[in-house]
Amino acid sequence: MKFSAAVTSLLVASASAFGSSKAPAFTPDSTAFAYGLPGSISPITNFDPLGFAATADYETMKQYREAELQHGRVAMLGALGMLVTEEPIEFHPLFQADNKDIGPAIRHLDEVRAVNPAFFELLAIVIGAFEFNRALTGWLAPGDVFGSGRIFKEDYFPGDVGFDPLGLAPSDPEEFLTLHTKELQNGRLAMLGWAGMVAQELVNGKEIFVSAGLSVDRFDPSKLPVQF
Repeated sequence: MKFSAAVTSLLVASASAFGSSKAPAFTPDSTAFAYGLPGSISPITNFDPLGFAATADYETMKQYREAELQHGRVAMLGALGMLVTEEPIEFHPLFQADNKDIGPAIRHLDEVRAVNPAFFELLAIVIGAFEFNRALTGWLAPGDVFGSGRIFKEDYFPGDVGFDPLGLAPSDPEEFLTLHTKELQNGRLAMLGWAGMVAQELVNGKEIFVSAGLSVDRFDPSKLPVQF
């Protein structure tokens, strides 16, 4: 089990990756869809079938964008993680997976819990640290929310917590907003893709590349620590 080294590396790397805000100053446009926030692309620039954006004020729209962006980022990591930890790649930072096939990604946490239950407590601490940093960066103090009617700090741009370890954030405002739109679009696709892969594995219990006929099925469900 390599989880201790993985968690330690994650904490050290993340501590040095956060910096100052990368987003340019943004002025909302009340006449534009979603107040002009990035995320709209052709051919359906005003996609809002349930009317959330149509009835939202600017502060609420920022909350929607923040939630969408964060879920998209998690989904991008999750979709990639599902593919690389299964057959035929089987790169798993927590296990020596070359000596056995631990099956579809939806069952990997069963193995984690069986091998080392403390992993989930450590995971909760790591996630809490990230979320606490995000709250300090973008959120008003609880006492200030009731007085101002706002949740975010006035100059906070949705999703911009200063995390840019590779220095990819453009300094040009237009380029930054374009990149932000690309991130949103990739996140939206990842949310759909991740949900589809999970549904597929729940249906037949097989890994994605195995279901696609691109890999040999070596998985033996009887060896799992938790049986259903």
